[in-house]
Amino acid sequence: MARFFMAGTNILGGTAIIRGRDAEHVKVLRLRPGEDVIICDGQGTDYKCRLVYADREQAEAEVIEVVPCPAEPSVKVTVLCGLPKGDRSDYAVQKCVEAGAYEIGFFSCARCVAKPENLEKKLERWQRIAEEAAKQSGRGIIPRVFWAGDFTAALDTAVKKDLKLFLYETGEREALDAVLGENKDAETACLIVGPEGGFAEFEAKLAKVCGLHVCSMGERILRCETAPVVALTAIMYATGNLS
Repeated sequence: MARFFMAGTNILGGTAIIRGRDAEHVKVLRLRPGEDVIICDGQGTDYKCRLVYADREQAEAEVIEVVPCPAEPSVKVTVLCGLPKGDRSDYAVQKCVEAGAYEIGFFSCARCVAKPENLEKKLERWQRIAEEAAKQSGRGIIPRVFWAGDFTAALDTAVKKDLKLFLYETGEREALDAVLGENKDAETACLIVGPEGGFAEFEAKLAKVCGLHVCSMGERILRCETAPVVALTAIMYATGNLS
C-alpha cells in the first residue's frame, strides 16, 4: 500500500489533502479513486485513507481509520557515525532508518578522512534518503539526520541517553550481548561507531571515562557503514522490537 508523510494540519474534516511532490507521486504510481493509501503525520500516527480524486497538483483522500503506527520501536536510538568517505554515509542513513533509528548524526574524529564540507547540501541529501527509507519501511516518523560536531560533542549527546554504546574493535571491551541483556528496558539509547580507520585509543579511553559501554561485536571486523546497522538490529532484538 502506498505511504505518504504529511503535516497533520493537511488532514481536515475527515479529508486528507495531498499536494506537491506527493501529489505527483500519486500520479506516477497510477493510483486511482477507490484505492487505499496510508498517510502518516510524521508523529507516529497513521491515517488509513481511500483516494477520492487526484491530478498532478493535488490529491484528496477520505480518512477511513486513524491508528498508531505499528512500526515505531519502543526505544529511541540515536546513531552517531564517524564521517565516512564517499556514499557510505548514504547507505548508513538508509539502512539505519529501515532498522528503526530515531535519529542519525555524523561527527568528525581523529581518523576521519572525509571532511565536513558542503554540509548543508549533504544534510539535505541525507534527509531525503531518510524520508524515502521511512516511506518504504512503514515508519511513523522521518528520522532526523544531523551534523553532531566533533568527537566531544558526540560523547555529550551519548551521555544523556539511558543506554550508551561505543563500538571498538580492539583492547579491553564488554560483550555487546551482555550489555544489551542488562538494558532491555532502555527507553533511549545512543550508538557510536567510527569511520573507516576506527577510533584512536585515546578516544576509546575518553568514551569509557564518560560512562559509555565500550563494546565488542565479535571477531569479525565490519565496514563502517555495516557496523551501525548490525548493532542497531541487535538493540532492536534485545528490546523486543523484532518480535
